[in-house]
Formats: sequence, structure tokens, C-alpha cells
Amino acid sequence: MTSTVLFPLFAADPPANKTGLTGGEMILLIVAGIAVLIFLVFLFIFFSFIRLWIQALLTKAEIGIGSLIGMKLRNVDYAMIVRQKIALVQAGVRVTTGDLESHFLARGNVPKTATAVIAAHKAGLDLPWRTAAAIDLAGRDVLEAVRTSVNPKVIDCPDPAKGKQFLDAVCKNGIQLLAKARVTVRTKLERLVGGATEETIIARVGEGIVKAIGSAHDHKEVLANPGMISQIVLHSGLDAQTAFEIVSIDIANLEPGENIGAKLAADQAAADLRVAQAEAEKRRAAAVAREQEMRALCEENRAKVVEAEAQVPQAISEAFRGGHMGVMDFYNMKNLQSDTSMRNNIASMTGGNESTTGRS
Repeated sequence: MTSTVLFPLFAADPPANKTGLTGGEMILLIVAGIAVLIFLVFLFIFFSFIRLWIQALLTKAEIGIGSLIGMKLRNVDYAMIVRQKIALVQAGVRVTTGDLESHFLARGNVPKTATAVIAAHKAGLDLPWRTAAAIDLAGRDVLEAVRTSVNPKVIDCPDPAKGKQFLDAVCKNGIQLLAKARVTVRTKLERLVGGATEETIIARVGEGIVKAIGSAHDHKEVLANPGMISQIVLHSGLDAQTAFEIVSIDIANLEPGENIGAKLAADQAAADLRVAQAEAEKRRAAAVAREQEMRALCEENRAKVVEAEAQVPQAISEAFRGGHMGVMDFYNMKNLQSDTSMRNNIASMTGGNESTTGRS
């Protein structure tokens, strides 16, 4: 009885869930969902990376699927990295994918840097990727630097953009010369980071030209041989600590200006004249002051004489009172004074007549 009852229980199907599916069917459904998800992920990877991976494989760029997925997760433009790596490898430049990715993450311009490295390699220049990346991150145009290194460029000295057309220099004989030069420079890639710019080259060349002209004894020598300026300046090492190498310095224009020496001499003579006039005026003012002092001294002496003469009658009266002088003595003194006055008048009249006769 019991076995009869239990047998149907074991022989019956397992109970169904609410969806009407059995446990086996649920497992199969989950497995099928996981398989579909894996297939979709595979399709995404295939269509996103397989074409680039095959391209890199065929060109020996050595970029794996894992690297592509990692660049995608790091938000790197993996398609651009693959293209630049392929271009570098095909050009014969060995650069790792990590170097390209690091330069991109450092906000560098990977395409321009890669183009510059390829151009330098094809031109036979030594430009490692790290140096090119450092130049690009420093804010310099690395591609333009390579082009200038391969094809030297010409800069004007002085720079017309600064508003100055000629360099002014004066020879030892005082003649001014107006010069204009054209400087041919080539970029030195190894000195591009930390090297001085074109403005330094222009300033140094201008200084060298002025110095060369100033050391010349005669302006005619410079006008007859402008190349002497170029040779002196070119052998002065003006491109030291700059990002360029001076290839040549050519004097484009050289013409005489004013006679600065004569002008300076005239200005000096005028200044000396003003100094002499000031000294003479100073001496004249001192003489006038001395004259006024002497006049004041004369008036002071006259006043003393008048004062002394005023005391003579007092002295005579004192002499009378004291009995030191008599009346006859007084009259004799008066007669003596009258005779003296008469002789002085006669002498003055005689002298005046003689002077009149001499003039006639």
C-alpha cells in the first residue's frame, strides 16, 4: 500500500515554477543568455578592434588586442595610435606603443610628432622619439623645426616688423653706415629645448655688425669690402646656446649716412663756447662786484678825509687855547696854504696848456 502510494510520487515530473518552465529549462535559458552575451561582446570586439589588429599584424606594428582594449579603457584614441605606429614602423623608426600612448596622455600632438620623426629619419637626422616629444610638449613646432633643419630659412636683421629698417654703426673716422643683413639659419634639433629663439640671433648678429663696422678705421674700406663684416660676425660664435646654427650672413644693403664725427665735434665746440661764455660772464660779474666794492671803499676813505679835515679847525682852536700856537703862526700857516694852492693852480693850468698843444 505504501509502495503503491510512493511510486507515483517519484515517478511524477518535478513541479513547474510560475513561468511554466522546469529547472532544466531555466538552466538552459541562462546558459543560452550568457552565450548570446559573450557572442555580442565578441562581435563588438571584432568589429571595433579586429580590423586595426589585422592591419597592425600585417604591417608588423606589434599591437595586440589586449593593448587596443586597454587604450580604449584609458580613453586613448587607439585608431590614431595604430595609424601612427604603422607609419613609424614602415618608415623604419622603432617606437613602442607605450611611448605613443604616453605622449597622447600628456596632451602632446602625436601625429605631428610622428611626422617630424619620420621626416628627420628620412633626411638622415638624429631625432629620437623622446627628444621630439619633449620639443612638442615644450610648445615648439617640432615639424617646422625639422623642416628648417632640412631646408634652412632666411631671417632679416634688423627685423622689419620691429619698425627698424637699418642698423646704425659709426666707423672710427666718424662716418655713419646704414647696414641691412640677411641671416641664413638651420635648426639644431639637439638644442631646440632650452635654446634661444630667432630674436636672440637677430640681436647678436646686429651687435656683431655694429662692432665690426665700429672697428673699421675708414668707411671706404667697409664699402669696398662688405664681406669683411660677414666674416667677422660669422666667426664670432653668435649661435652659441641658441636653437639654430648660422649658415651664412650676407650684407644685403650698405650705404653711408651722416658725418657723425663732424656733428659731434661741432656740438662739442658749441658746448665749449657756452662754457667759455659762462666763465667770462662769471669773471665779468666778479669784476663788476669788485669795482663796486672799490667805489664803496673810496667813498669810505673820502668820508674819513672829510672827517679828518673837520677836526683841523678844532685842533687849531685847541692849540690857541692851550697856548701852543700864536696869531702869527696861524697867519703864516694861512699864507703857506695860499701859496700851495696858487702853485697847484698854476701847475694845473700849465699842464692843461701843454696837453692842448700836444693834441694840436
